[in-house]
Amino acid sequence: MHYLDWIIVTIPVLTVLAIGIKARSHVKGVADFLAGGRVAGRYVLCVSAGEAAIGLISVIGMFEYYFRSGVSLYFWQHMAELAGLIMALTGFMIYRYRETRALTMAQFFEVRYSRKFRIFTGMLAFVSGVVNYALFPAVGGRFLIYYCGLPDTFPLFGFDVNTFGFMMAFFLSIALAIVLMGGQLTTMVTDCVQGLFGYIGFGIITICIFCIFSFSQIGEAMLDRPAGESFLNPFDTGNFTDFNLLYVIIGLIGLVYGRMSWQGTQGFNAAATSPHEQKMAAVLGTWRSGFTYITIILMALAAYTFMNHPDFSAGASGVQQELSARINFENPTVTETIRNQMLVPVALREIFPIGVTGIFVAMMVFLLVSTDTSYLHSWGSIFIQDVVMPLRKKPITPKRQILYLRLAILGIAIFAWFFSMYFGQVTYILMFFALTGSIYVGGAGIVIIGGLYSRRGTTAGAWAGMLTGATLGVTGFLGQKYWSEYIYPWLNTNAPDFLASLKTNLEGLGSALPFVNWEVNPLYFPISGQEVLLLTIVSSTLVYIVVSLLTCREPFNLEKMLHRGKYNREHVAAVKPLQKRSWVGRVVGIDGEYSRGDRILAWAVFYYTAFKLVTFLYVVIANTVFGVWTDKTWLWYFKYFTLPVLLGVGGITSIWFFIGGTWDLTRLFRNLKNIKRNVLDNGQVIGNQNAEDVDFIEQTNSDEKSVNKSES
Repeated sequence: MHYLDWIIVTIPVLTVLAIGIKARSHVKGVADFLAGGRVAGRYVLCVSAGEAAIGLISVIGMFEYYFRSGVSLYFWQHMAELAGLIMALTGFMIYRYRETRALTMAQFFEVRYSRKFRIFTGMLAFVSGVVNYALFPAVGGRFLIYYCGLPDTFPLFGFDVNTFGFMMAFFLSIALAIVLMGGQLTTMVTDCVQGLFGYIGFGIITICIFCIFSFSQIGEAMLDRPAGESFLNPFDTGNFTDFNLLYVIIGLIGLVYGRMSWQGTQGFNAAATSPHEQKMAAVLGTWRSGFTYITIILMALAAYTFMNHPDFSAGASGVQQELSARINFENPTVTETIRNQMLVPVALREIFPIGVTGIFVAMMVFLLVSTDTSYLHSWGSIFIQDVVMPLRKKPITPKRQILYLRLAILGIAIFAWFFSMYFGQVTYILMFFALTGSIYVGGAGIVIIGGLYSRRGTTAGAWAGMLTGATLGVTGFLGQKYWSEYIYPWLNTNAPDFLASLKTNLEGLGSALPFVNWEVNPLYFPISGQEVLLLTIVSSTLVYIVVSLLTCREPFNLEKMLHRGKYNREHVAAVKPLQKRSWVGRVVGIDGEYSRGDRILAWAVFYYTAFKLVTFLYVVIANTVFGVWTDKTWLWYFKYFTLPVLLGVGGITSIWFFIGGTWDLTRLFRNLKNIKRNVLDNGQVIGNQNAEDVDFIEQTNSDEKSVNKSES
């Protein structure tokens, strides 16, 4: 890269570190370290959580996805967007979880189920999450090496240093510096600042792509596809194997089912000033991406055009030669996986000019660091709060508890470095996410939903559901990892008849089912990570419901857990039902806590949702009733509808969120000076109650008895 690009990368990173140092002085208690003191406003929350949730590794995963499927499957993803908008408006799960005042999900599990279940799920979430996260530094390190054109080794004090290992260690150190300073508070503040920079950076990259490529070049490349593998027509994707319509459908199910399950950014779920502010952050979160997602799609399409359009054949040949020369592992499956993974970044390096190259690297470094800080904080917190602390018989001081949290975070970073250094990835990033996530998410989804919404969910049902999901998830993970090296060769040598029967039955079943392409071969496990996730979701849900119904003896007191009614601690506004609410108003979720601005925002989101739903249904009906559009018509639809809508929303929300996020950050620092801290607000649970709630609930019950006695 040019020296100007390195300057563009360095200055924003140093700025973020300086702001993190400023936030450090406000960390004075366990709740500050775990939940940012619960003083975050809606804009800080939605911008920072959005930055942490994407991550560099997710961008690379989406590059793989869109480079191989174009925008044909993106059409079906509108269903997921609509589901996300509805969940945000209703506050599905997130509102009730914030009402519990739990600092971690497993703390909620102890309140709702039992301490042993908290310890088990804490360990399960920790193991699943750390294995999932431990690949992040590897993808980040490889991106920086191949995109920046760095050598495989470099001399340092007379030694040849491995560049891959050095880059992972360097950026893990930056993430550690941020999260060890102040936990969730410094993580949230720096993530927000990085997100604000991202709105500007991705906007510039979007403009750059349209300056380099004409839409006719992009369109010609997208139209030149074989039947069944259209990059434009969502009704012509039957030959896609990994990323297909089934992948999208399972993703939609997982989006709803696992809304609160994955704990990689769990610190943000408890950081708002109130449950209502947490809900409004989720409402804003439906638009928080700004230019990010459309820019990712455009970058993948630009890379595809560069690699496949005849106008860029010389550059494409150079990219392929570089990947073939530099990326070679002993396992051919790993070699193919990493070459596919780095294809788009290396192509983009050849596309972007000086300056934009630096902006892109800065954006990716921000995404790398923001996800590292959030995941290190989450998994370290879960290990200490939900495994170590519940096993201790004696309480410890807040200072020592924060020390334990920091040591756990450091240990996870060291493990992630070694795992990334030596683990051979054999599948797509998004499939790896689904597979490792299924170990915990497969069972956790129904346990969380049942715990928050059902009085009939039982501890026995929770145990049964989690064990079912974990068993199936681990089986799928081991199958994916060791299929080509051990499982298939062993079956081929020792059980050839079984292997032949498996091939016949599984491939026959796959051909009979829609959107399924199961193939038993020596290279890949026949069932994808996404399909394993679906199996765990269905099985765990059925087991939880059946066992809970069989073992429920007494309904659970949800009002007490959610701090409602006489147990109210969170709803500080004058909450009373609105006099008149239509069914639409109830769907939108408007209640007495909504200000005029909140209502305007909620209705804006609702009308935007309705607009997308009507458009989606119109296109589906038009194609199923009157005949499927040609690829050229779909190209016209993408050019004149999809792109303008996404770019328009991206432009407006980028400006809106930049202003709102900046204002909210200043308010956060003011709030930190005035908060009242409770030493018992540390994640401890006593008798199925948060420790900080014990005195409050006893006083509430005592007051109620006194009132009843005086009335009698």
